Amino acid sequence: MKQKRADIRISNSQHLMNPKGCSVIELPKITDPRGDLSFVESERHIPFEIKRVFYLYNVPAGETRAGHALKQCHQFIIAVSGSFDLLLDDGAGRKRFPLNQPDRGLYVPPMIWREIDNFSTNAVCLVMASEYYNEADYFREYNEFIKAIQGPRK
Repeated sequence: MKQKRADIRISNSQHLMNPKGCSVIELPKITDPRGDLSFVESERHIPFEIKRVFYLYNVPAGETRAGHALKQCHQFIIAVSGSFDLLLDDGAGRKRFPLNQPDRGLYVPPMIWREIDNFSTNAVCLVMASEYYNEADYFREYNEFIKAIQGPRK
């Protein structure tokens, strides 16, 4: 049975909150009786060109992923299936973001420490990045990240 265009609902992308450079972004959503479809376009829905995409899955109960900050790389993170929490830290404070909708994601700019935990069974975490993988872009030690945020001591 062919769908009439009037039966399809599209919601526009919008920023829902913006604490310290991080934004929850609602993605376009096309709904019809056959199911929903959402999409992400570089530099249109997210503020960077996508150079790398990766995803986390089969994360055992109780495990934490990430545990790092990036110096130059921007990321957009979506729970495409299931749910998880993203704990973000800018060096001055921490905020927990539960992600559980595939038509919303979290934009994380550079110089934000991130940890991902509370994965539900069969959760899939999709990450779009502005840069190709480069180990030199990572702060893997929290103390080193804090030193970089605070800058040189006078």
